[in-house]
Amino acid sequence: MPLVSVVMPVYNSAATLGAAVRSVLTQTHADLELLVTDDRSTDGSMDLLREFAEQDERVLPETAAEQGGAGRARNLAIQRARGDYIAFLDSDDMWLPEKTEKQLAFAAEGDAPLTFTSYFKMDADHAGESTDWVPTDRVIHARAHVDYRAMLVRDHIGALTAMYDRTVLGTRLMPEMRKRQDYALWLSIMRDGADARGLAEPLAVYRAHQAGSLSSNKLSLIQYNWALYRQHEHLSVVRSTRALAGAAWQSMRNSRI
Repeated sequence: MPLVSVVMPVYNSAATLGAAVRSVLTQTHADLELLVTDDRSTDGSMDLLREFAEQDERVLPETAAEQGGAGRARNLAIQRARGDYIAFLDSDDMWLPEKTEKQLAFAAEGDAPLTFTSYFKMDADHAGESTDWVPTDRVIHARAHVDYRAMLVRDHIGALTAMYDRTVLGTRLMPEMRKRQDYALWLSIMRDGADARGLAEPLAVYRAHQAGSLSSNKLSLIQYNWALYRQHEHLSVVRSTRALAGAAWQSMRNSRI
């Protein structure tokens, strides 16, 4: 039974944090640890995490020494990880109960060190739990196979579904960029020769952000994608422009679901 280290960054997430944490603790694959880094929240998120930790020793919260954003918070958690696999979940999303079990089996069968799955979308004000989730037709479908070239055109991996095998890839950290750190990590793994495989079954639930928020404003990501292509991947202006067009198309298509 491989140990899975679940990485969760938290910042002022008290309203949704409980459902996210419970979705990890109710996994049918119970051999896991939940490594939470609180990025100096002011809304009581850390108090809630301490309550979870008192009830379940698998919950391992830690407060960042200084506020550094989601990428740094994730890296602090990854550096504490003891698991064979590293998986990711944000504090406003949820995993369905069999997510870890099914994804581990999928990774083993396909000999894939980086895997991801399809996932559902829910409204920002959804108040339910993962254990009572009713499937809908709002699904972001996972592509069966993704290599570096395909990922340059479009980010095919939902971070809330991603999992990588440390025994194969080693401990991989996210570049400390303000946005798109997860995309940069997948690219770096694939640039080193590992492809990613997607499981068609939706096994997680993504919380759509309120209209007008930074995350819902797709134009706000253009500068971060451009910096990723030019500075991190060292693409030409032509290739960066092509990749940016693909990212914009994907973002617009997913926003309609």
